[in-house]
Amino acid sequence: MHYRRILLKLSGEALAGEKGFGIDTRILDEIVSRVKEATESGVSVALVIGGGNFFRGTQADEALDRVTADSIGMLATVMNALAFRAALAGSGVTCCLMSALAIPGVAAPVDIQEARRRLDGGEVVIFAGGTGNPFFSTDTNAALRALEVGADVLVKATKVDGIYDRDPVKDPGAVFFRELDYDEVLAGRLAVMDATAVSLCRENGLELRVINIFDPLSLKRLVAGEEVGTTVRGRRKDRGG
Repeated sequence: MHYRRILLKLSGEALAGEKGFGIDTRILDEIVSRVKEATESGVSVALVIGGGNFFRGTQADEALDRVTADSIGMLATVMNALAFRAALAGSGVTCCLMSALAIPGVAAPVDIQEARRRLDGGEVVIFAGGTGNPFFSTDTNAALRALEVGADVLVKATKVDGIYDRDPVKDPGAVFFRELDYDEVLAGRLAVMDATAVSLCRENGLELRVINIFDPLSLKRLVAGEEVGTTVRGRRKDRGG
């Protein structure tokens, strides 16, 4: 396999499907089948799942302060992680759930050494509860966990084929980028991940891949080393490009 270990970042909205809220079990099962296929190919898989299908911290308003809203959002990620864990287990995949928020009887606390041990043993590890702190997105949590567990790449799963200069769903004329560097993503304010997450990847040389998770072959092709989606790496001149 091209990658030894990946961290897959899923949005909560992806699990909602056309309903726009909650969890569409059909979509859940489809994504689980792709994760299972990746693990069966010999790739070690960690997961971070957002909570936007239930609640987003950015919904804070005058009646709900940001810290409280972010705490609700972190709990939403735990709900999605519980559903994903159950679906993985139901498909025969050994997995565990770790949460940055202490929830005894529901999810074990995040323990990076234990997570590494389980990943080395072939288990899928799901990280929930964000970083455990307000003001940090699940994108930033994904970059953080990817670095902590020694992932070779952070895979951002979306509903489009990669990074475009504009939303391709709204604008058919949007331009697709096969490869970018971190600075181009930040300077262009390309809506793929928040700036903190991209900066964390840049500062630590973590490769970022953006793929369409609804393409049944995209994850399989990516772990096999094929050119799929958009790749974000260090500056081209630093790579001799």
